[in-house]
Amino acid sequence: MGTIKLRKWDSAEHLKTDEDMVLYLEACLEEAGDDAAFIAKALGTIARAKGMT
Repeated sequence: MGTIKLRKWDSAEHLKTDEDMVLYLEACLEEAGDDAAFIAKALGTIARAKGMT
């Protein structure tokens, strides 16, 4: 049986347009509930997608 190579999923690689980022943030807000850390991570992902570090 062959070896399967996997790599970590990075949402920032798939956020290409402002609309993508808005939809991503809206989905994260729905999912997060009261979890501020979840929202902070989502904002960090959007920042990375825009090239901010």
